[in-house]
Amino acid sequence: MQLILRDSNNGPFLTQVINKAQAEEGLSSEQLTQVKSKAVLMSLKFADKFYNKYKMHLLEQAAYDVIGVVSLGLQQLSDNDHQQALDLLLAPEGLVKPFQKGWSMLAAVSKKTGKASLYGDVEEQLLQAVATPPDADEWDGWAQYQQALKEHRRTQSMQLLQQQFYARTHFDEFEHFSLEEVLAEVVFCRALTGADKVRQDLKQKIRSLELQPHWFSETFFKLQTEATLAQLPDANSVAIREDLGQHFIPALLRTLHFARDYQTLANTNASPEKLDALEGKQGLTNPLLGWPQYLEL
Repeated sequence: MQLILRDSNNGPFLTQVINKAQAEEGLSSEQLTQVKSKAVLMSLKFADKFYNKYKMHLLEQAAYDVIGVVSLGLQQLSDNDHQQALDLLLAPEGLVKPFQKGWSMLAAVSKKTGKASLYGDVEEQLLQAVATPPDADEWDGWAQYQQALKEHRRTQSMQLLQQQFYARTHFDEFEHFSLEEVLAEVVFCRALTGADKVRQDLKQKIRSLELQPHWFSETFFKLQTEATLAQLPDANSVAIREDLGQHFIPALLRTLHFARDYQTLANTNASPEKLDALEGKQGLTNPLLGWPQYLEL
């Protein structure tokens, strides 16, 4: 097995660093040989742990895995700086530190599905997306990681909203399909009731709530949204803002107008079936973002 290198500005970050160093005469033949030897040794150890190291195609796959993981960790540790990356490669730890960093990055964003992964804490599909031959013309491992990180933060932020702003602790996995839905219910219920926690009682409380005129504006819901996000860690609030669509605030305002119609009908002693029919009719026209989905019996 050989670590073949060729000129590429879009290939694996490890290859980019080595190619640039060679072009600028910043890497001797002896140093390059040492880097290659360490890569081969690491690939053998990886194959021994996860594959059959005596099967050539699996040994080759192990090399691709190592190159992808090292490239990921190296790019993160060096902040995409080729000289810093070269210094890391030539340090006594060699490829070990970048590999450990890359592996921990993948483990942190891997989906926890309950199904065992061949690679332990690292999701198989994610590792496959990062793995690469050293001479690949294109490597999108960094972009794949960034997408996984975004998804991880979205899921984490949804769970954080549920933990921090809901009175109950158990949630059906199909109850909320998006981060935007969770935030909308939190903002809407807290804005109308003034409560710290979301409870399944808004449809009862709406009967006696006095809907204030100044609530019927986008500015009001913008302020309510910002007040909610301000109570979250910065990383999560950033992730949530990135996920929100441009129609989030107008949709909340539409839901408030619906809430007024719902209140009017509820105060005529309408049956639960009539109230449910009103919800269904409105939902067919415009989704009721922020409106609670439980059934009023």
